[in-house]
Amino acid sequence: MPEIQLLRPGHAPALLAFEQENRAYFAASVPDRGDDYFVRFDERHRALLAEQAAGVCYFHVLVGAEGEVLGRVNLMDVAEGSAELGYRIAERATGRGMATRAVRAVCDLAATGYGLTSLYAVTTLDNGASRAVLARSGFTVVGESRRCGRPGLSYRRSLAGVTAPPGAPTAC
Repeated sequence: MPEIQLLRPGHAPALLAFEQENRAYFAASVPDRGDDYFVRFDERHRALLAEQAAGVCYFHVLVGAEGEVLGRVNLMDVAEGSAELGYRIAERATGRGMATRAVRAVCDLAATGYGLTSLYAVTTLDNGASRAVLARSGFTVVGESRRCGRPGLSYRRSLAGVTAPPGAPTAC
């Protein structure tokens, strides 16, 4: 079973491979990161770790048995007990409930490890898989929005009353 891990320096090679292998797949539903993202990946990775150390964001990777990155689940712009949830799962790992399990695990971490009280997310109307993951993970639609110039929906999830399930990952 893949494991949620807090992003660390040693994840860089596997994370870069994940982004490169899934670039075209991700670009079908979200704007492409652009060539500069890959050229300056090491610099960007260090910047993410600095944001995480400052408590502004928490970046997680979903790591498989061989150390490969199968997904990312991020909590960004942490402020006043809330953060934006974002995630992406490798094409080869879709269709097996992995995204839902990973999002749920990070929601639990957000409440029990980081002390957050709510999360929000935005997805486009044409991204049915993402909308389903959010619904299955306890998010509710709170309004319409735009994501990358496309019509979308805004979601929110209260973390009130969330306790860590037995064997749940910790924020360490």
